[in-house]
Amino acid sequence: MSADRMSKGLRATALLLVVSTLGACGTATVVKPGPGRGGSSHSTPQASVAKPGQTAVVRRGDTLYALARIHNITPRDLAAWNGLAEPYTIYPGQALRLYPGGSGAGRAPTTVVTAPRPGTATPAPTPAPTTAIKSSISWRWPADGALVGKFVGADVTKQGVDIAGTSGQPVRASAAGVVVYSGAGLVGFGELIIVKHSDQWLSAYGHNRKRLVNEGQSVKAGEQIAEMGRTGTSRDMLHFEIRYNGKPVDPLLYLPPK
Repeated sequence: MSADRMSKGLRATALLLVVSTLGACGTATVVKPGPGRGGSSHSTPQASVAKPGQTAVVRRGDTLYALARIHNITPRDLAAWNGLAEPYTIYPGQALRLYPGGSGAGRAPTTVVTAPRPGTATPAPTPAPTTAIKSSISWRWPADGALVGKFVGADVTKQGVDIAGTSGQPVRASAAGVVVYSGAGLVGFGELIIVKHSDQWLSAYGHNRKRLVNEGQSVKAGEQIAEMGRTGTSRDMLHFEIRYNGKPVDPLLYLPPK
């Protein structure tokens, strides 16, 4: 297998990220939500055809509404099956379930008919864990500085911690892993880096002044991966998240006490 194909395969399989909304210090949306896969001409389905065991991985430019049309699922059902609340923000690498909870991969596809009812509330997102999930990863602080923002599981804009600092200050990998995203394609995050540490664990580093690593690059724990900045925010700071199976967890449950 060529290095180019291996790199593409690594990115496609590793980006099981980012999933549900990746919160920062403001509302985040996917850049360029129009053409490409997101520009399907299919009409919006009136009934959902569930696909047990199947998922769709979000690519840059996709929208929940376009993916719903492509897979013959209503946007409301696709959002509900994945615990998404309005405005249904999705992110590159996020794996969206194409069936309701409880459906097994071995079952034949079933049709789920949904009838909109006046006053029906939008499904609430799945709550983030409030207690530490056992992790074999030895997490370390990604930057020095005062903690100016804490994790709030019920608030999609506060799904990590904010660490204040100075422009150009080192931002370091919280644990060893592989860079699965390095770019500025997500509004509200500025220059963003995402590192995959295992099949279940990811970490994200936002608002950097400069990114020092590329996608597919292996990094060591404590290795500098970026310079702190204020891209996507009003002050020099690092927005740091830890994700377990795509769901945000409180980084303070895993980082060592200061």
